[in-house]
Amino acid sequence: MNNRNFVRGSVIMAIALLFGFVALTYNVGNLARSGPGLFPLMVSSFLFVIGLIIAARSFFVERLPVDYGVKNIVLILLSLVGFAVISEYINMILGIIFLVFCSTFAGTSYSVVRNIKISIGLVLVAFAFKNFLGLNLPLY
Repeated sequence: MNNRNFVRGSVIMAIALLFGFVALTYNVGNLARSGPGLFPLMVSSFLFVIGLIIAARSFFVERLPVDYGVKNIVLILLSLVGFAVISEYINMILGIIFLVFCSTFAGTSYSVVRNIKISIGLVLVAFAFKNFLGLNLPLY
C-alpha cells in the first residue's frame, strides 16, 4: 500500500509494540505501587493508540505517496550519533546543541533563532531532569 499516513501509523504501532513487550519483562506493579515497567508500558500503550488513530485516519484522508528522503534519514541518524558521541566524550549540553542544529537541516526551513530557542529549552529540561529527578546526566 502506497499511503504515507498508513505507513507512519504502522511504524509507530510497531515501535510501541516493541517497547511494550520489553516493558512487560520488568515488574509492572500496580497504580498504587508502580514497578519499573509501568511507565514504559503506559507510554508505549499511548503511542500504540496514537499510531492506530493515524493508521485509521489514513483511510479517510487523501492518500499521499511514500517517498524516502535518504538525505534526511542520514542527517537525522548523524545528529543522533553525534549527540551520543559528544555527550559521552565532551558533555551533554554541546550534544544537545549539535543534535538540534544538525537535525533541523532535514526540515524544510532553517532558522538559527528557532534552533537556539529549542536548544535552550532542551538544556533546561535536561537540567530539570538532573536537579529535580536526580538523574546522572553528564551536562558539564
